[in-house]
Amino acid sequence: MPTATDTFLCLRVERVDRHRWLTAGAALTLAAAAVIATFGLPPVDLHGPLHLVGAMDPFCGGTRAARYAAQGNLAEAWRYNPLSIVIVYGALAAVARAGVGLVTQRWLTLKIGWTPARRRWTIAVALVLLVSLEVRQQLRADLLMEGTHTWL
Repeated sequence: MPTATDTFLCLRVERVDRHRWLTAGAALTLAAAAVIATFGLPPVDLHGPLHLVGAMDPFCGGTRAARYAAQGNLAEAWRYNPLSIVIVYGALAAVARAGVGLVTQRWLTLKIGWTPARRRWTIAVALVLLVSLEVRQQLRADLLMEGTHTWL
């Protein structure tokens, strides 16, 4: 059990891949980003009912932003949803980690030393970031609703 004096984050090199689920999810994410970067946005409306009345959520603009991030246009990706840059390039890093691991049989593994206090702080920071993104996206409702279907 970690204590408050233990390191919060630790990178280790191991002989076993303990994050296969991460690699699989990252590969699917990159495949989806590559498809929309190549062929365009999906022909169906992916928005929930609240979007149709102008209520944005933190993930609004994510598909368009992921497309721009996959194309390397980070300014446009940031404009629509900065979270997409983290997701697309994080997935790229996870797949690169897997590639290096397959070649070298050494896997970079991130260990987190959770304590109850660290867990509470992490949740609090994550909630503040999520609420901040929600406010940002709502302030950009006109941009995010552009080109989407509305009932009104």
